[in-house]
This record gives sequence, C-alpha cells and structure tokens, in this order.
Amino acid sequence: MNHSERLAAFVALGQRLAACPPDELTALAARARNQNAWFDGPSVAAAVAGVAHLLAPGALARWAARYPPEPTAARQVGVVMAGNIPLVGFHDALCVLLSGHILLAKLSASDAVLMQWALDELVRIEPRFAGFIQLVPRLNAADAFIATGSDNTARYFEFYFGKKPHLIRRNRTGVAVLTGRETDAELAQLGPDIFQYYGLGCRNVSKLFVPEGYDFVPLLDALQVCQGVLNHHKYQNNYDYNKSILLVNAVPHFDNGFLLVTEQPALVSPISVLHFGAYAHEIDLVDQLTDVAPRLQCVLSAAGRWAGSVPFGHAQQPGVADYADGVDTMEFLAELL
Repeated sequence: MNHSERLAAFVALGQRLAACPPDELTALAARARNQNAWFDGPSVAAAVAGVAHLLAPGALARWAARYPPEPTAARQVGVVMAGNIPLVGFHDALCVLLSGHILLAKLSASDAVLMQWALDELVRIEPRFAGFIQLVPRLNAADAFIATGSDNTARYFEFYFGKKPHLIRRNRTGVAVLTGRETDAELAQLGPDIFQYYGLGCRNVSKLFVPEGYDFVPLLDALQVCQGVLNHHKYQNNYDYNKSILLVNAVPHFDNGFLLVTEQPALVSPISVLHFGAYAHEIDLVDQLTDVAPRLQCVLSAAGRWAGSVPFGHAQQPGVADYADGVDTMEFLAELL
C-alpha cells in the first residue's frame, strides 16, 4: 500500500464510524461494558464519534501532508495502549499505520473489545492492513516503542524500552480557568469537560483555577444538567465514598448532590471530586499555570478567551494534531531509521 491508499482507508473508516447504526453501537457497548463497567452506551457512542471526528477527510489529509509519505524503512512499532477511556489508543494506531510502519499493539485489558473492533473494521475496509497489524501479549520483537501510562509505569517503561527509540507518556490532566464573568450558558458548557467518560480521561477537567472569593453557586447550579452521572453505580459509589471522607475529616467543600468541590493543591482529583485553587490576579494565574504546565494535557476557558486554551465543551474533541503530552507522534515515527 502507498500513502494515498492508507489515507483513503482511514477516511473510509471515519465514514463508517460516523454512520454506525444505533443498534450496532448498543451491542458494541454491551460487549465493552462486560469488560469494563465504565464503558457504557453514551461513553462508547462518544468515543466512536470522536474517532470519526479525527478521521474527517480534510483535516486528516492536511495533517498527513505535514509528514513524509513513506518511512525510510518500515519498522515494527510496539504500542502499549492505555484503557482509561474508550478507544483512547486509536490515535497511536492511526499514526503508526498511516506512516507506513507495522503496528504491534498490546491492547489494554480495559479496552480490548473496542480497539479490536476498530482495527477489524479497518482491515475489512482495506484487507492489506492485515499484514501491518499484530495484536500481541508482549513487545519483544518491536524496533521502537510508544507507551502510555501513569508516572509509575513510565519508569517501568523507561527501564525496559530505554535501549530502543521510544516515546513514553506520563500522567496528564485538564484544568479550567474561571474569571467569575462567565454566563450560565458558558458554565453549563463546562459540564462535559468534567463528566464525560466520568472524568477518567487525561483531558477531563480535574481542577479549577478561580479568582479569590469566587462564588461557586452559579457553577454548581449550571452543572445540574449533568446529574445523570449518578445513574452509573460506580460513579454513585465514588461520590458516596468521597463525600464521607470529606465529612469525616471536616474538609470544607461544596456539594451539589453529585459533584464535590474542594480547595486542594493537587491537580488530579478523585472521581466525583473537583479540586480548585484561587488566584489573586492575572499574573498570579499565569505563574500558577506555568508551574504546572508539564503536567497539563489541556487548559480550558469560556470561549477559549484565555490564551492557548480550549473553549468549554471541547476538551474531549481533540483534533488529529492534538498530540498526547504535546509530543509529535508522527515526527517520532518519521525519524525512525
């Protein structure tokens, strides 16, 4: 296959996913949820739509045109895929295959159903991809590695993969900047950034930066549209547990019945909890965001008014060029010799 044929196959896959019938998505979600209880129908549908968005023909072609169409030599690239949210490993598979390399995929036990389904659909569209995709339990045969995990597993990956070309990602999260001037409609748009995938994604908002003396009532009221998260028993269990911990320890917090908001220095918060930190003025906010920049996947603000931020409501809609950890995966693959 040449580059144009590979690109055409991914475009066709995007069209296939965008037109996936509701009954097929329902059946797929049932299989995925048997493997991972967090992967319910809305989450699976959102993930499939997200992959279709990545594969939009115009944006995909413009992105692909920035890189060499063929590799110097096709290498076996081992990918350790995450499984925190549905189809989170797809972008790495796209990069490896579109760049002309061979994918050795170690699927996450939490997301094997969906990733195998997506790759099977790609092979169904373009059978020649079968020779470029291997699902493997171990990556011993790989010439290079891409791995995504926690800060702890990243040290493990560095030890085992360090002698070959590697791209290793660590913990990242999303934060939101609030000024107190947001409208109720803008605050409501923040809901999906917090609650989609139940807050398990690295792009989910886990901490707010708010001005000193911020009034949380309008935000908590605006987020009431998201109270359906309590319908998931695992989310409900997390909310009940974390609420009890805050109450037993007498930790000051806000509570709207399904979300707990408390002032904490940590960026990453437990499921059902949102941390916040206060800033005195804009320069103070710049300093705080600069200090934590290496641990951020994205920063959000209303209408994207904060420089370099993503508008509320778009955290889980990354473009194909929005690389995890800000490291250009395609550039890494293009430089393999």
